[in-house]
Amino acid sequence: MSDHLLVAAIDFGTTYSGYAFSTIANFKLDPLKIHANQAWNAGGRQLLSLKTPTCLLLNEKKELVSFGFEAENDYAELVLDERHNDHYYFTRFKMKLYQAKDLSEDMRLEDITGKSLMAIDVFGQSIKALKDHLLKLLETEGTGVKPHEIKWVLTVPAIWPDSAKQFMRKSAEKAGIDHKKLFIALEPEAASIHCQYLPTEKLKGATEGFTVTEIGQKYMVIDLGGGTADITVHEKLEGGHLKELCHASGGDCGGTSVDNAFVQMIVKILGAPLINLLKQEDPSAYLDLLREFETVKRKIESTTSGKVNFTVPCATINTLCEKHQNESLKSMIEASPFANQIALRGDKLRVDAKIMKNLFSSTVNNIIKLVKDVLRKSVVRDVPLLLLVGGFAECPLIQTAMKKEFTNKRIVIPEEAGLSVLKGAVLFGHKPDYIASRVMRFSYGTDVSRPFDSSLYDLSRKTIVNGEERCGNVFCMIIEQDKCVPIGTKINDRYSTVLPNQSGMGFRIYASSKKNPTYVDEEGCHLIGEAVISIPFPSEEQRWVAVEFIFGNTEISMTAREELHGSTCEANFKLI
Repeated sequence: MSDHLLVAAIDFGTTYSGYAFSTIANFKLDPLKIHANQAWNAGGRQLLSLKTPTCLLLNEKKELVSFGFEAENDYAELVLDERHNDHYYFTRFKMKLYQAKDLSEDMRLEDITGKSLMAIDVFGQSIKALKDHLLKLLETEGTGVKPHEIKWVLTVPAIWPDSAKQFMRKSAEKAGIDHKKLFIALEPEAASIHCQYLPTEKLKGATEGFTVTEIGQKYMVIDLGGGTADITVHEKLEGGHLKELCHASGGDCGGTSVDNAFVQMIVKILGAPLINLLKQEDPSAYLDLLREFETVKRKIESTTSGKVNFTVPCATINTLCEKHQNESLKSMIEASPFANQIALRGDKLRVDAKIMKNLFSSTVNNIIKLVKDVLRKSVVRDVPLLLLVGGFAECPLIQTAMKKEFTNKRIVIPEEAGLSVLKGAVLFGHKPDYIASRVMRFSYGTDVSRPFDSSLYDLSRKTIVNGEERCGNVFCMIIEQDKCVPIGTKINDRYSTVLPNQSGMGFRIYASSKKNPTYVDEEGCHLIGEAVISIPFPSEEQRWVAVEFIFGNTEISMTAREELHGSTCEANFKLI
């Protein structure tokens, strides 16, 4: 008997976030009957969207005021009333987890004006806002489903480190989600699962009779979101399962990198100090500028020529220019490097199509390079199909560039590519064993001291310990990179106490981008955290603990059993 009646997925994105759900009954009858049509209202523009911006507004007591489109609009109102200084406004902060060198629970995030809060609180409040919105909808619709009858799925990029996944899990727990009811889904995998269910007519670029569900079919999933390009390669197996062919790869070249290029262009015209003043003095005008770019950028195609028109908050920007630069916006444009390519007509910027396309070029080139790097691997070379998913995959320029570059591959884009991850995460929650096996992205190991052997170790690392020649910081392999592991693969080891009455033990866990590293402090190897095990009923004698490391799932985990009494030990990875 299942302990849940409904699966709810939260797709927490860099630019946009959303949720979707389906009941067990619906999944059995029609797996694609997933409720994702929550119409978030984009305020003044009356856009109805299936996702809402990842924006969080908190009051001076750090309590939630609003999230998403509402937060954008509420903050703009606070600024107009000059009541915003004691509020906190966070936007586009997800990528901070990917970029953080040493992720910890103490990490802080700065809001739009530089005030900082604990990152785990910002993420936790955001997830809670989405969770509460969903629960309210379930109540309004009279589903009768209680919160404890929901299984939750939270999406993360496959290329994220283990510490970032654990950070998201802790944030969700802070949001009131029971850790036993919470599953982490990898974004490109979720999209891959969703595409297994789509009929051919819902797959743009697919020919009649084409299917990704044929046994033996191999395909690459390129998930292009706001922050990242996230790539995985799957082969369809019997029984509806998927096998990963090479470990996930990618980089920070999602849709927001095009937005950054646009902002940099505006900076070249107005200067960075003026942009910062615009953010602080009239964030609603700044938001309008970015929203307008978001709308225009979706229409840019390879065939776009002539001029592209933008509606910009001219009056506000012009006032700032005159006040701080003693120049009009028009004269600043005419004095900029873009004098011949950008003109001001009324409240519209008229921009050369070539300039607009150039904003995409670096990002498009980076995505193509990532795909080429994966295709060089021998296990992937014969993959005939590239599946483009994620919101940024809907960009015509990306689609055209991919088709031009990979002429010997079929490029397929599902309908509503931006919802593939969200809907796939719901499907994953119903059937977590869709992915039969994964490929290890890193080698994992611990650090040990070994007897010195000159044929294995550098002479400079030789030390004398109690009269014996030793080598410290040696990488002791638990599991190696590129190994194909079925989900739930268990690797056994034994560890012993070193002190009498020892109540617990901890050992460092390292990850390396090399297949067979020698030392834990060599290049490409980094400490990811600690494995912590408690010893029940501590005693004088040496105690042995049998440890099972579990790999192949979306998160690494472990169990431990104390051998003397046969009792289970509390054991977990502390990665943040």
